[in-house]
Amino acid sequence: MNILKFIETFTDDSLMRSTGSRRDSFNQFANIGKTLAYASIPFGLSAMANKAFAKPITATPATPIGALQFALTLEYLENEFYAMALDSGVIPASENGGRDLKVFQQIAAHESNHVKFLIAGLGGTASANFVPKPTFDFTVGGAFDPFHDYPTFLALAQAFEDTGVRAYKGQAGNLISTPDLLTAALQIHSVEARHASEVRRLRKLKGWITNDERGPGMPSQTQAVYNGEGVTVQAGFNTATAFGAAAGSEAYDEPLTTQQVVDIANLFIV
Repeated sequence: MNILKFIETFTDDSLMRSTGSRRDSFNQFANIGKTLAYASIPFGLSAMANKAFAKPITATPATPIGALQFALTLEYLENEFYAMALDSGVIPASENGGRDLKVFQQIAAHESNHVKFLIAGLGGTASANFVPKPTFDFTVGGAFDPFHDYPTFLALAQAFEDTGVRAYKGQAGNLISTPDLLTAALQIHSVEARHASEVRRLRKLKGWITNDERGPGMPSQTQAVYNGEGVTVQAGFNTATAFGAAAGSEAYDEPLTTQQVVDIANLFIV
């Protein structure tokens, strides 16, 4: 299939105006992903996919398929982290009157849904573009134990959610040629932002990031998640001069490049 012909289908007015249920959107995204998967095969992306997710992972191709593969690996990480936490019992059932446990049960359900959504978008587990789940080590070789210490679990949850927000933003350029895939990614991105704000508030922090601060009690290994967030000049406008450095940096989230996110994720991949 001609990839240029395929991309043209995303500008079809009837498709862009179409509305439907959440299930319809899921099915449409899955069909789009399958078509994109087939279209990409002549370009050798299926072969690249297997290489891209060797352990540890390396950067994926700067293509729509690469962006989806990249997003899926991040969702694998979050999904397994929360599933293991819930199984371990590290989240106190009595914390904040049981609210913490309910929050993480809901976040876990979201992440599980995101994994299924992205797998469908890549054409399913039988697709040449499907990437398997890596083996994760959330202790980073025994440096800390998030499943027996609740504050450590909260700290890592914050780091993973803050990473997700910046990572999805960084993939926008790789999805710009396929508006429906970009829209699907933005649907997940906004939910990741809600997760991040909620987790930060459970840690008694602001719901947004100030400069490049990760907050107290965060493992030093997570500093890379926050590097670059202190930018205060936006589109030539110095927000620090107008509002102060803290407020100026809080008003904008900076994207993370694929390589920056890969470096962060590899800390937790065996």
